[in-house]
Parts: sequence; structure tokens; C-alpha cells
Amino acid sequence: MDSLIAQNLAQVHTDIAAACEAAGRLADSVQLLAVSKTWGPEAVRAAHAAGQTAFGENYIQEAVEKMAALRDLPLQWHCIGPIQSNKTKLVAEHFDWVHSIDRLKIAQRLSEQRPPTLAPLQVCIQVNVDGGSTKSGVSPPELPALAQAVAALPHLQLRGLMTIPEPAETEAQMRAVHAKAKALFESLRQQGLPLDTLSMGMSADLAPAIAQGSTLVRLGTAIFGKR
Repeated sequence: MDSLIAQNLAQVHTDIAAACEAAGRLADSVQLLAVSKTWGPEAVRAAHAAGQTAFGENYIQEAVEKMAALRDLPLQWHCIGPIQSNKTKLVAEHFDWVHSIDRLKIAQRLSEQRPPTLAPLQVCIQVNVDGGSTKSGVSPPELPALAQAVAALPHLQLRGLMTIPEPAETEAQMRAVHAKAKALFESLRQQGLPLDTLSMGMSADLAPAIAQGSTLVRLGTAIFGKR
């Protein structure tokens, strides 16, 4: 498994570099987040041995157990799944990043429960940029007020936006949705928020997301394979 994960990671980096070149961007302007949900600690160890340090998890309890098994490695953990109020303490105590803030109550609880001995929790607001009925996320009209409120909370550092758009049939449709997210991102920056992270793009829409300004792509199956 170790060699396959290493090969897959090398291919992913090649794909990211190619997408960046096509978009006229530097390859190092896009960070790779390896989505390790449902994969055990041994898979994460293999990815780390191949040079990967940032990992994304959707299921909080599973992630915390995985972190305990991997505490000997210098890993960066990103929460990319929905957060219920009864799980904010676990997230605040164990994760480095949260991509999925979609309401002020969750951000406030994360701020209150972040241990003062830890660095500020790096956070993104999840935006339902295309109005998909099955996706969580704040609506674009509500975004500016929420962003300003989250940016003012202690123990959190607002870094940017995250999107999970509905599947699109064509690359043009993918680009259009990602362009909306980029416009929202730039609008918040113009309002004075020092944002630097646009978390968008997965296996199916990697190149369109990078073309429209993604700074972080989230890939799982392409690295670890299928369950």
C-alpha cells in the first residue's frame, strides 16, 4: 500500500502542476489536502512518508482517534465535515484548521473552547455558492455579515472560504460555479478581511477550480484509492 500511495501522490502533484501551468499559475500556489476519512493510521503514515503533511477529516470522533495513533508525526489536521454543537469541543481541542463553519453559533463555540495554549484555530466559512439543496453552507447574501463576525472572534483566524458545489456536467459549468466563489472571496478581501485561502476543488473538478483561483484542493480517492 505504501508504494501505491506514494505513486498516487506523485501523480496528483503532476496533475496539480499541469493545471497550474494551464492557468498561468505557479505550482506551489496550490496546497494539497489529503482527505483521509475512513482510512486508517497506516494509510496516513504511508502518505506522510511520501511527503504529505496536511490531512482532511470529515468524521470528528474517527479523526481524534486517528490523531492519537499518529501523535508521533508532525501532521496538520483539517476538519472538512459538518460540525454539530456537541462536537465543537473536540474540534477546538484537536484540529488545526476548520473549513466548514456555516453559522455563527459554531464559530463562537469553537472560539470559546479553543485551549489558550494552542495557536489560533485557522478557519474557513463554507459557502453554498450554487444553492445546492443537499449541501450545507451559508448563502452568499449572508456571507459578509458572518465573515465579519467570525473575524472578530478570539482564538480563531479567518483564512477564507470553502465550497462543495453540486456535480456539474461540463467544465464550463464547473468554472462558472468556482468563479462565483472567487468573486465572493475577492469581495471580502476588498472589505478589509485579510483572506488567503480558497478551499475548492476535488478529483472531478480539480483543473477548473485551479483555473478559477483555488489555493487548496481536497483529494482522497486519487491518493488512497477506493474503499
